Amino acid sequence: MKYVGMHTQQSRNNMMSIILLIMFPVILLGMVWVFLALVNYFGGGYYNQYGELVHTLDADAVNHYFLRTLPWVVGGVGIWFAIAYFGNTAMIRSAMGARPLERRENPRVYNIVENLTMACGMEMPKVNVIDDPQLNAFASGIDSKSYTVTVTTGLLDLLDDDELAGVIGHELTHIRNHDTRLLVISIVFVGIISTVMGMVYNMFYHMLWFGGGSRSSRDDEKGNGLSMMAVMLIGLFCCAIAYLFTMMTRFAISRKREYMADAGGAELCGNPLALASALRKISGDPGLGETGRDDVAQMFIIRPEMALSGFSSFMGNLFSTHPDTAKRIKILEQF
Repeated sequence: MKYVGMHTQQSRNNMMSIILLIMFPVILLGMVWVFLALVNYFGGGYYNQYGELVHTLDADAVNHYFLRTLPWVVGGVGIWFAIAYFGNTAMIRSAMGARPLERRENPRVYNIVENLTMACGMEMPKVNVIDDPQLNAFASGIDSKSYTVTVTTGLLDLLDDDELAGVIGHELTHIRNHDTRLLVISIVFVGIISTVMGMVYNMFYHMLWFGGGSRSSRDDEKGNGLSMMAVMLIGLFCCAIAYLFTMMTRFAISRKREYMADAGGAELCGNPLALASALRKISGDPGLGETGRDDVAQMFIIRPEMALSGFSSFMGNLFSTHPDTAKRIKILEQF
């Protein structure tokens, strides 16, 4: 069984990156318009002949404020995205506590990486190491200048040369398939949405607990201003959209990419059983889960929750971007 479809996978990931780049500003601006529309709808109104408060939507006013807000939203998000996108390598390295691995420190790793990159005709990526006795590895970067393979010291100590070559081949395949670029875009977008969601939550939390006033004053404000219930509904709605986008982005990162990277790594190292053996060892003690960076965990060769058992394992597998490790091993052993 040979690894096929690399160019197809590259094209698919490139297309997914474009879709995410288009989808994100559309959803974000849509959220802004809906927020302004709800504020306009619940913040105004008039009393009819029966003394009932009637809410109306002034679309022209909403569009006016939306157009005035548009440059600030686009500009702010654009600057934020550019900083995060081009600074992703340093951010990931800092978050994971990684450091550059010098050739003289571990020539064994450099020899394996160089042999594999020469075999597939790609440029030599950077090599980072995390001082962690547990086992894991991941690839990151958006271009040839930032592509990086990161491994833990525990991985280097436990795996033999063939197993380590399988793991590095897996990570190099992620780079060749442009998986890392897609993941970085996903991480940046999810980070922006999560931050906005947190700001909205904190704003309404403080309004709920510290912006109250007396009952009579709140009753008087019903007809003139934005009611507390309306504010809460707007916040909940925006948070729901943000959460939905986060989940959509996570599941857009197909589990198939891990199978493709396994197949590519097996072909590159020439020993599928060695990669299967490495996955079995890593699944027994996967590290880096304590960092709390669920976004970066998408890059790991095995996510820590995949090693859990029982109900925790079921929930982890259900919402994980990685397929079941046992299935991956079984497929590799059939090569």
